[in-house]
Amino acid sequence: MLQVPHDDDTPDGAAAAEALSMPVTELVARSGELKSELVEFAQHSRFGRQLAARLRAAGGSGLLDEGIAVRTVDHFALQHRLHDGTTVVERFIAQRRPPLTADERAMLLGWRDVVEGLFEVHRADEGTVVFHNLIDDLHYPVCSNMGSEALAVLEQGMFTYGRIVPVHPVIGHWLVSGYLSPYPQSSGPDVARAALRMATADPGLLRRNRDLVRRAWQMQAEDRAVFIDRFGSDLVILPPATAQEQLAEHHRRRLEEAMPSAETDGGPTTNSAPDAEEMGRLPGYYMDADSVGLIYDEIEGLNYYLDFGRLDTLFANPALAGDHTYITLLRNYLSDDTVSPLPLRRLVQRHPDGADAVFRALLRKPGFSWTRDGEDLLRSRKKSFFQQDKAPSFSVVGERLAELLRTPD
Repeated sequence: MLQVPHDDDTPDGAAAAEALSMPVTELVARSGELKSELVEFAQHSRFGRQLAARLRAAGGSGLLDEGIAVRTVDHFALQHRLHDGTTVVERFIAQRRPPLTADERAMLLGWRDVVEGLFEVHRADEGTVVFHNLIDDLHYPVCSNMGSEALAVLEQGMFTYGRIVPVHPVIGHWLVSGYLSPYPQSSGPDVARAALRMATADPGLLRRNRDLVRRAWQMQAEDRAVFIDRFGSDLVILPPATAQEQLAEHHRRRLEEAMPSAETDGGPTTNSAPDAEEMGRLPGYYMDADSVGLIYDEIEGLNYYLDFGRLDTLFANPALAGDHTYITLLRNYLSDDTVSPLPLRRLVQRHPDGADAVFRALLRKPGFSWTRDGEDLLRSRKKSFFQQDKAPSFSVVGERLAELLRTPD
């Protein structure tokens, strides 16, 4: 039986069809027209600077091929957060004239729920192909708003990389969104390794499979408990070389414990490559730092923080806020959009008596109170982290992906 993704509150197919004011086939056809309008809207000059930056980042130092360009524009239109926290598709819906119908609005808003993955192809009835996502181990009935011919090139047993979105939130069918990259059946082991890399880089890709997510949270909790047992706390501050050595030893022991189950049943795979030295290796520039803070948070998992010892000293002795080297480091932590609120919260928890004085000096606001103003500050400076769904830092491999990973080249 196919494991079709669903939400507990989603009505069955018959009830869903009755709830729509237009037939599903008409909605699919309409989706093509609206997607063209949305892409044109996303490429308007008002978004030009942001989209250009995304395209440059996607291309790196080389030429940007068509597939990457299409997927980048698609991501920008559906998922990229603008400065006010909205998405391009939300702006399009609000500004489109004449206004969209209720079904059209619901359809476009549903497109924000993108599933990006590496899929194994299963043929189904005419016009529909079932994609088995190797990352979240779920099956998705997929159609195309460009007609059945667009999917005709996909044969049973092939693989494809791409993005899909719901036709409509209340029905269980999906649309190709953007560009599909097909691969022959013989490429299964290579595709499986690529799927594993995607899953380890972004465990949030598992989010639709509740069982895999539950197992991933369990694995993270177990690993955190071992970390705390080893280090005596979920937060430690160490010299960089010591931190790297201790991390490698932690991962080595965990891999040794995991090997028996992995050898017998394909077992779960964590969010790192199976090499303890590589897993424990810090970025090269960390090695010149004063210290490294290791925080194994219950939610965010294990993270490393550069020169965290200097910040800890600052909060313990707020008089050091007069030293620009300390206050500059704190300013960098607050303004860096890749650093979550976690290290700042933990510094306040460790040194609550010093928090107000330190932030008053940093912000030049003598009336600042962390108790009153701290969360508002974090929401203002770290907005993206409050918009993200919480996901475990571990990934779990489904049965089909595990099978393909064991297949010899």
